[in-house]
Amino acid sequence: MIEMTMVRVRFAPSPTGYLHVGGARTALFNWLFARHFGGKFILRIEDTDRERSKPEYEEAILRDLQWLGLDWDEGPSIGGPHGPYRQTERASLYREQLKKLLSAGEAYYCFCTHKELEADRVLAQASGKNYRYSGKCRDLKPDETEVKRKAGQPYSVRLKVPNGTTIFTDIIRNEVSVDNTEIDDFILVRSGGEPTYNFVVTVDDAFMKITHVIRGDDHLSNTPKQILLYRALGLTPPLFAHIPLILGSDRTPLSKRHGANSVGEFKRQGYLPEAMLNYLALLGWSLDGKTELFSKDELIKRFSLDRVVKSSACFDYDKLQWLNAHYIREADEERVYLLCLEYLWDADAISDDFMREGGPALKRMIGTVKSNLKTISDVGEQLTYFLGEVHSYDPQGLAKYLVPETIPFLQKAIWILEQSVSFSALTLEERFRNEAAESGKKFADYVHPMRLAITGRTASPNLFELIQILGKGRCVVRLLRFIQMIKVTLVAT
Repeated sequence: MIEMTMVRVRFAPSPTGYLHVGGARTALFNWLFARHFGGKFILRIEDTDRERSKPEYEEAILRDLQWLGLDWDEGPSIGGPHGPYRQTERASLYREQLKKLLSAGEAYYCFCTHKELEADRVLAQASGKNYRYSGKCRDLKPDETEVKRKAGQPYSVRLKVPNGTTIFTDIIRNEVSVDNTEIDDFILVRSGGEPTYNFVVTVDDAFMKITHVIRGDDHLSNTPKQILLYRALGLTPPLFAHIPLILGSDRTPLSKRHGANSVGEFKRQGYLPEAMLNYLALLGWSLDGKTELFSKDELIKRFSLDRVVKSSACFDYDKLQWLNAHYIREADEERVYLLCLEYLWDADAISDDFMREGGPALKRMIGTVKSNLKTISDVGEQLTYFLGEVHSYDPQGLAKYLVPETIPFLQKAIWILEQSVSFSALTLEERFRNEAAESGKKFADYVHPMRLAITGRTASPNLFELIQILGKGRCVVRLLRFIQMIKVTLVAT
């Protein structure tokens, strides 16, 4: 059990692309940890990569977090006591801390050119060694440094890494020890004046009073450098927890080649936010190895870092679909209808004219297929026989029913439909059952060829509910068309 007075965690995406599911999982674990302990969840935008950072990406990231229901207590749009919350707006703080490091002798100016550094790198590779900065400028005297600066020589600023070993306890990976000889005198500010990731992240986490840094284990190698920076600045490091990466089915990092990998893509494909949250929580965390369905409130209550595993998690699209289908079935019918309606509008599958005539029927049709939907986007395929005419038929159904013996059953079906005054599903089903009993035929002898003729499929929701919604006219026309197909086939053979 982790005890603390006030948990403060952060999610710090870079607006250089859309919100990846790996980033969303990191945000979720931070959010759950904060909510479980009654702490604060801070959103910080790491936009120091000016070339690749775009406002539209930041907007999309915020929009996707909101869609997932991950609200933040401090951050862009709402502010907070430790802002600003975009790194490009915190330059004065970085300059102040850099000056402190230089004054204390914890950092130094490096005047080595790119050409010199590249030559050293090539030499190290030729010798079969790992490249490390030589430390050439580490012991420059203050007056030498000042002469070079006044002469206008370009420079970067490096941290003076001390001898010894950097040891820290990771909440998930336990004790991690790194010999400082493996750590370069790494750059804090580049020669163009841009501060580096490790420098700004350390300063931001310190001054935003972050207590726990929960992030992907691809950042594990950055942690010793950041701890050295904390010590150089005279600050206390937070606790660290490095969560496993998310892999594709081929055990490589999840990417576009595996399928959808951004939250926005999954949203457009018709996944519900509660399904995404539930599934993302299971990627690297488990309550008991068997429970798979969790509401948001249950996750907040149950989540703990000691149940996070060390091994990488594989993204299982089928399992996500299964969860999504469950949440669609559990969702309110009006909500599912509105989501389906939005999808159909966006897909140009319906029009104003269609809605004027078929709007009420569409709502009923969506209700009949709701339990069959794995994603909201399935609705278009599920309702092809309602949204348009039937022009194709299930091959196995055709092999069985595109025969002369089907014609009498369909002709009788047409007669029953045309004679029916009450067109309710229950009344229609009763009439067909009575007809089957009186004629000594099976009820299925009527239902199966009718379903194929009316929907083009061998499986569908209750046929008589569909007939009631589609209407007498459309159903009779489709039955007549199928009879004509059989006759044409007979002539052709």
